[in-house]
Amino acid sequence: MLLFLNFLKKQKKEAPPAKAKTAAPKQVAVRKGEIGEYKIDIQLDQLPKDCRYLSDLLIKNPKAKSGYSQVDHVVLTPYGIFVIETKNYQGTIYGGKDRKTWSVNGKFKMMNPFVQNYGHIKALASLVDQKYQNFFISIVSFTKRSTFKVDLDYRKIQSNELIVYDIELSEFIHRKVSVLKIQHKEPLLSEGEISEIHDVFSNENIKDPAIRREHEQALKASDSNTTTQAACSICNKPVSDKVKAYCLSSHNFNGKIYCYEHQKSVQ
Repeated sequence: MLLFLNFLKKQKKEAPPAKAKTAAPKQVAVRKGEIGEYKIDIQLDQLPKDCRYLSDLLIKNPKAKSGYSQVDHVVLTPYGIFVIETKNYQGTIYGGKDRKTWSVNGKFKMMNPFVQNYGHIKALASLVDQKYQNFFISIVSFTKRSTFKVDLDYRKIQSNELIVYDIELSEFIHRKVSVLKIQHKEPLLSEGEISEIHDVFSNENIKDPAIRREHEQALKASDSNTTTQAACSICNKPVSDKVKAYCLSSHNFNGKIYCYEHQKSVQ
């Protein structure tokens, strides 16, 4: 009996389990990107069985600043090759065909994503036969946390440059394929050709982590050469480009930039 009572006392003295730590803002931002890509994968999995896709391709591109192009997604269908660039911005997206740079909320600037995707398409097209050059269709996908203020042509299914929300990606691809079916009596790509192109892209994909890190570092170095280091409006502490983009795209900060610590105090 005494042993049993001593056991109960020890149980009471034991400290309660520690509460799970709240994820740091940087981790949250990373998770949002991962969730965005997961939503895209769900959309691509909904495509018909005669379609095939690849994701996160890194291929050589001598014309790119880093020497490589990083392609988010490629979808191969019997009626076209869709190259998809995904963006994870929050806010109003302003842009047009004649603009080299677009903006989020009229403040944070980004490269025209269709110009960026054009470079990806050219890199991919160089890997396949000349007869496939005109089969490429450019799609830029944003999350539903954004609103489009762009040329209306980007939303017209007849266009070969389409801007969509991530949750409607498979719908737009399906609609575009339906339009192409009307224009072409026979499929442009046979099952064998789709498999062949898929294998070419897959084989050219660079998976070496060291090369991928070099590519990322080259992009960061290029960005740092063209833009000044952003800093917190309160403490003047330097912040990363991701923090800068987050602050400028958020209505809570009124166009100002804050470090992680001061973001909490102004929200």
